[in-house]
Amino acid sequence: MRPGKTGPIQWKHNNMNIILVGKVKGKPVRYQIGGRGPMLACFSGVLALALAIGGIGYWFGTTQGKITQLTELQQDIVQQKKLIEEARIAARSDLDALASRIGMMQANVTRINALGKRLIKISKLDAKEFDFDNEPAYGGPKSPETGMAMQFDEVLQDLDKQLRSRTEQLTVLQDVLLSKLLQYESKPAGRPIDKGWISSYFGKRTDPFTGKLEMHKGLDFASKAGTPIKAVASGVVTWAGKRYGYGNLVEINHGNGYTTRYGHNEKILVKVGDSVKKGDPISLMGSTGRSTGPHVHFEVLLRDRQVDPLRFVQSRSG
Repeated sequence: MRPGKTGPIQWKHNNMNIILVGKVKGKPVRYQIGGRGPMLACFSGVLALALAIGGIGYWFGTTQGKITQLTELQQDIVQQKKLIEEARIAARSDLDALASRIGMMQANVTRINALGKRLIKISKLDAKEFDFDNEPAYGGPKSPETGMAMQFDEVLQDLDKQLRSRTEQLTVLQDVLLSKLLQYESKPAGRPIDKGWISSYFGKRTDPFTGKLEMHKGLDFASKAGTPIKAVASGVVTWAGKRYGYGNLVEINHGNGYTTRYGHNEKILVKVGDSVKKGDPISLMGSTGRSTGPHVHFEVLLRDRQVDPLRFVQSRSG
């Protein structure tokens, strides 16, 4: 070993004595540890140091694991909060949609009530029979359930009952109005032409071809050739073609025992089996058959017997 540097430490053991020999800066150094006391103290210190290091390592590892678990728990909490917020937003959206639906249903009830009252007024029916001002009569035991869900359910049930009641009332009202309308539509009323004049009335008259007094079983409406002939009531066409004396004839069955005939047409616009409505054009005026000029021979039959059409012509409301 070169001078000025510390050389290797030499260990000697003799009767539990430890001798340390070396050089520091070129000078010999000797240190001796002897006896049981110092030796045990040394080992005790080393052991304590080792235990301390091990304890610190264990504590550090345990603490690190707890920190990791805490971090994962915090992440789970954040995720749960996010899910709860999403559920809350979805619930609010559902409630908003439900409230909007309830509002629309209530608006429909109001509109139905207004329509019902108007129809009653127009049709001149008994307002007490179709009462749209008061709530429908209903009852029953109350369910013991409570809460917001139950409140919404009660509102929906109430609206549903109101709608059912109003629907039943309107259905009956519709049947009544349709019956009246059918009676009106199927009963002959008005003139078969818009412009023209009556050239011959119902009853006995001098026949223009024979000069004899004969029964004229209809009304003759004269106008220019090609004038549209219209149905005076709704019904079904039962004849559309030539017939002796009538020329080109259209016959319509209106139900309730009523039938109308339109003779001497130049052109027929309908065919047998057609359904016609009041006011529909069915033919064009002509002078076919036993006719002296353009006109329509108009007959009204009640239970297969000709009656005077004048009272139906003068009737506007049926």
